[in-house]
Amino acid sequence: MQVIHTIAELRDLLSAYRHPAVVPTMGNLHAGHLALVRQAKPLGDVTVSTIFVNRLQFAPHEDFDTYPRTLDADCEQLEAAGCDLVFAPKETEMYPQPQSFKVHPPTELADILEGHFRPGFFIGVCTVVLKLLSLTQARTALFGKKDYQQLMVIRNMVKQFAMPINIVGGETQRSDDGLALSSRNGYLSPAEREQAVQLSATLKTVAEALRANAALGAADIARLESQAMQTLSHAGWRPDYVAVRRQADLQAPHPGDAMVVLAAARLGATRLIDNLEV
Repeated sequence: MQVIHTIAELRDLLSAYRHPAVVPTMGNLHAGHLALVRQAKPLGDVTVSTIFVNRLQFAPHEDFDTYPRTLDADCEQLEAAGCDLVFAPKETEMYPQPQSFKVHPPTELADILEGHFRPGFFIGVCTVVLKLLSLTQARTALFGKKDYQQLMVIRNMVKQFAMPINIVGGETQRSDDGLALSSRNGYLSPAEREQAVQLSATLKTVAEALRANAALGAADIARLESQAMQTLSHAGWRPDYVAVRRQADLQAPHPGDAMVVLAAARLGATRLIDNLEV
């Protein structure tokens, strides 16, 4: 496995390949990232992972400065997972001048849920992903379903820009107790880690109620969402949202639609997100 840090090196090495399969990450890797790398292996003629903590998607009060940078450990794990090439640029390499050209996704998709609570987040995500996909000449790119809205935003961006890239979603990887794997789980104290499973358990309760009665109306769904928010609040969480949405576009569902339950909540100082398809 080769580890490179410059765009010139990346272009030189990838010139020999026709179908790169790319896994963009911010590092601090866990088993979910590695599952994406293994999933990527048969989908291209070279497997590339990018490691870049993207300032553009962090608000001033968020954890950009403290986000763990663990490049050596990440590279060991990527090599064991079969990655061929790691592109780990410095910020000055990715943004040699202020990134004044940015991708603004449509408000109806990007300003709801995560975008509502993290204004500008998806502008930063789309801008860096577009740049990384261009730099790596990706023909397949893999993103985890745990970031459900992000996956949908990126799929729509690639489609609207007519980019010849297949966007593949990887299933959410979970600990034995059901907690979705996340780089931010490392922020949890031991006591918080025991409590953290409540998020996935709450989603499961909502999903089971939806499966038990596919004809639930808008008022019934709103009641389920409210009850889930109260459950988390009473357990010491600070929920941002628990929302039942249509899988197709994350809008309010109608009877018969394939649905997804999404949630974001803070436990102590750590904000976690999760979702379950119904």
